[in-house]
Amino acid sequence: MTTNFALWSLVAGVLLIAMAFLGTWVERMPLSPAMLYLGAGFALGPSGLGMLLPDPKAYSPLLERLAEIAVVISVFVTALRISVPLKDIRWRLPISLATVAMVATIALVAVVGVAWLALPLGAAILLGAILAPTDPVLASDVQLDDPRDRDLLRFSLSGEAGLNDGAALPLVLLGMGMLGLHELGGAGGQWLLVDVLWGVGGGLGIGWLLGAWVSTLILHLRTRHGHAIGLNEFLALGLIALVYGIALLAHASGFLAVFAAGLALPRMRPMHETDSRPRLPVAMTPGAAAEIEIGEASAPANATHPVKAPAHMAQAVLSFDEQLERFAEIAMVLAVGAMFSYAVIPSSALWFVPLLLLVIRPVSILIAGAPAMSSRAQLPLIAWFGIRGIGSVYYLLYAVNRGLPDAVAPTVIGLTLVTVVTSIVVHGVSIPPLMNRYRHRKGGARAGTGQDGRHRRRKRAA
Repeated sequence: MTTNFALWSLVAGVLLIAMAFLGTWVERMPLSPAMLYLGAGFALGPSGLGMLLPDPKAYSPLLERLAEIAVVISVFVTALRISVPLKDIRWRLPISLATVAMVATIALVAVVGVAWLALPLGAAILLGAILAPTDPVLASDVQLDDPRDRDLLRFSLSGEAGLNDGAALPLVLLGMGMLGLHELGGAGGQWLLVDVLWGVGGGLGIGWLLGAWVSTLILHLRTRHGHAIGLNEFLALGLIALVYGIALLAHASGFLAVFAAGLALPRMRPMHETDSRPRLPVAMTPGAAAEIEIGEASAPANATHPVKAPAHMAQAVLSFDEQLERFAEIAMVLAVGAMFSYAVIPSSALWFVPLLLLVIRPVSILIAGAPAMSSRAQLPLIAWFGIRGIGSVYYLLYAVNRGLPDAVAPTVIGLTLVTVVTSIVVHGVSIPPLMNRYRHRKGGARAGTGQDGRHRRRKRAA
């Protein structure tokens, strides 16, 4: 036992230090960190050193919980980065992608599953529901970098990824119900009322109310009484756990609840357009709004400042959760790389995965009406960047852990893992050049205000 722990400590240390040294190099290459984690996981798995043995059948409960935690953290971080007002017309596109496009994807995969994969209808719907959600964990390079970024492409992909991980659950339960693994009720009435209407609506409502209440309480204690200062890490973890736990106990969607809680934290506004200095947007508070320098956001005095406190709290929570998101990504992608060795890869994967990424995804985008809501430059990227990842792995393990029949399990597991691995590789290679081209087409400083904007500011300063 001591030897195994020492070896794992050694491996973990080498991986983390290597990523610290290789981070800048990876940014310059057509690679993503997830591709390196995937390769490391495969090398540590049964096909390599045999140190990581995450059999998706034998260890489905543990792996499901790890994937669940990764998705929960990521959807919360995604929501924190969104500053577009809820009444803004730009919300039409991500909502349409997370609902209409997702349902269209599931329907198209179900048709393919029944007609060409010889799956029963329930298993075909389940496969479509597992693969429909786009990923908030692995898609950071095409999502919003921070609350100042309001680029429609990034915003739409962020909103879609944050919403559809929770919105897919009712369809997963529908497929499981048709396989006898979940109660649908007479004529599907229980499924419609409980899983769809209450699951989605209740999750969003619970998350919004709890997020708004907790943030308002903390800000009141800090600005009026000087209490509850610091320990923003506890605030972040506590809010996520509170919202997720209550939503699950209420039989509502926990992922949607956490996403709504992140949106409900103090709403931010963009930088002042006439000021060239880098600033952090500050939350709107009753009767007051201000902008502060980025360097001032972490100043301790701002925790109790009546105007700056919202930005201080939101920035601290976001920074901590981003670190958590990185660790969750490393753990889960390593597991996926090792898990891949257990998959029985069906021959249908050779045509199914390209069909999903190159045909079904773009067709679903057209059905959702994306052409009317995006530009000619954005539409092809929205269609291509349907990144599959940890959300799909979670729902796969969710089904396996609840008795996915042996007759369909190998096909569902194999196609899901092949799709996720393929997505990590092909999207990891294609994202950097495509996003660089997109930024250049938009033109210099108008390309966003995230990491790339910071690089441009440093270059101008030099």
